[in-house]
Amino acid sequence: MLVQIARGVVRASTAASSAGVMRLGIGRLAGGVALRSQLAPLSVSGVRLNDEEDVMNEPREWMDYDVVIVGAGPAGLSAAIELNKLGRESGKELSVCVVEKGAEVGAHILSGNVFESRVLSKIIPDWKERGAPIETPVNADEFLFLTENHSIRLPQFLLPKELHNDGNCIISLSKLVRWMGEYCEEVGIEIFPGFSADEVLYGPNGEVKGIATKDMGINKDGTPKATFARGMELRARQTIFAEGCRGSCSEEVIEKFNLRDGKQPQTYGIGLKEVWRVTDEKFKPGLVQHSLGWPLQHSLMDKTYGGSFLYHMGENLVHIGMVVGLDYQNPYLNPYEEFQRFKTHPAIATHLRGGERIAYGARVLNEAGFHAIPKLTFPGGAIVGDSAGFLNSVKIKGTHTCMESGRQCGDRVFEALTNLPTSPVAETGEIDPEESAIEVKDFEKKLLNSWVGEELKVVRNCHQAFHFGLLPGLLHSALSTFITRGREPWTVDNQKKDAEYTRPASECQKIDYPKPDGELSFDILTSVALTGTSHEDQPSHLKIKPGKEHVPSEVSFKTYAAPESRFCPARVYEYETDDNGNGNLVINAQNCIHCKCCSIKTPEEFIKWTVPEGAGGPNYETM
Repeated sequence: MLVQIARGVVRASTAASSAGVMRLGIGRLAGGVALRSQLAPLSVSGVRLNDEEDVMNEPREWMDYDVVIVGAGPAGLSAAIELNKLGRESGKELSVCVVEKGAEVGAHILSGNVFESRVLSKIIPDWKERGAPIETPVNADEFLFLTENHSIRLPQFLLPKELHNDGNCIISLSKLVRWMGEYCEEVGIEIFPGFSADEVLYGPNGEVKGIATKDMGINKDGTPKATFARGMELRARQTIFAEGCRGSCSEEVIEKFNLRDGKQPQTYGIGLKEVWRVTDEKFKPGLVQHSLGWPLQHSLMDKTYGGSFLYHMGENLVHIGMVVGLDYQNPYLNPYEEFQRFKTHPAIATHLRGGERIAYGARVLNEAGFHAIPKLTFPGGAIVGDSAGFLNSVKIKGTHTCMESGRQCGDRVFEALTNLPTSPVAETGEIDPEESAIEVKDFEKKLLNSWVGEELKVVRNCHQAFHFGLLPGLLHSALSTFITRGREPWTVDNQKKDAEYTRPASECQKIDYPKPDGELSFDILTSVALTGTSHEDQPSHLKIKPGKEHVPSEVSFKTYAAPESRFCPARVYEYETDDNGNGNLVINAQNCIHCKCCSIKTPEEFIKWTVPEGAGGPNYETM
């Protein structure tokens, strides 16, 4: 990668991306922030074998900012927009940089999504006039309980207000995030898409000092290519981690600063989604439909948590998906196959027949709720959005709470930095070396005392209650949402991680799934082709944790029948058997669509998910 400086504008060019040209998409470097290096800019035109180690350990170039935000999703962009807005209103400008691992803003965004616009109205009050892609108001709400061949529609008065969507809109979140990214560039916020935050930078006292982007141009065997370039250090007075669910840097700081002490472990679901273009006679713009029951739950005491959604958006598009709680017990369960057969149910198939499937994707989401939210701040930074976990599992929404966490974090960080006696980087071009890192402790208190905390407290015990079965979960959710509003004098505890719920295969029944019909259901590799996923020739970003090298063959394969070969929604994990029946794990990292499920549900969590080179992974356009 050739890094050039021209009149304060940083540009990056590379031949290493087959997903398209990567750009550091930015109007300017605030306050004349300059790129710095201990050496001349690195240029590698051909690397001799005995020079490889020195080349790969060259000092990195760096840039200083007041605030670095990791992740250009709804939470990260909300934080950036709030910081920029406050700076323009007060005349106290801070330099803000957003780094995003997707090839472009929105490329890695996937969600339902029935959208509450309250936070967007705060950060961009004129979003309607600016043409935000929010165009399909909800005009019909349905909730179905499915048996294998029939459906029961529940009357609205039996549903909690959390499931009433009056005033909300059906959107593509990836499109909205792209639009927010364009707005950021208009108002001068620097966004660096195509660059993965690979390393957290720490100061001499252990405080967070920023991040380093991943080295680029490395062969699968770990040797540098002719196009090799060192990553760049983005140093900051405050670093906000908004990577989304199970973000690698976020998980590192959570562990380093013990931010989960006294909290329940986070539990997750895998969300699988498709977008269909349906015929005019099938299209019902504004319809929102949710369902429970078949195929995930076969009895009222079934402990498999999950449900489905079906939303009719504009342009004859139907967004359909399923969420499967990763605390499921049977290792033979295959979330992808459950989703495929769900679409064949008579009540669902009627929406899709005659249509065309145009997109597919998957990602994990946080489900544990209020009791699993980690401490949100630490010296030098904060965690926001899905990196922390603000999903309302009863409401089946989290974008609005994640955006508000980013907005409030931006507000608190702005006040904290502008009240310090040191001059901002926006004025000086560099961080004052005498300034100590601060912790913006009042952010968490203010956020959890706001409507975000109030909303999540109402449903604080709901997900955990489903560990006792479908009926107990529904009864407790009704109690919480209709009567106690979260004020019940007990807490439903959970101290197990999702991987610990998996039972040995010998205790479970195998599940036979029907073959795809090519009309409503499809094979998994055909689906992966719709994600636009691309990874350059590079070392695998999916790594077996040190000390757990024996787990795939000795534990996962032998005891649990290799659940990763089924739960992965992109068929990344396969086992080859030898003549003695032993299993050897094969990792097809090039298929990875960045759902992060493997870091959660593999036995003993033996996979460490790390970021690949920037611009790798899926390229979602309508998700």
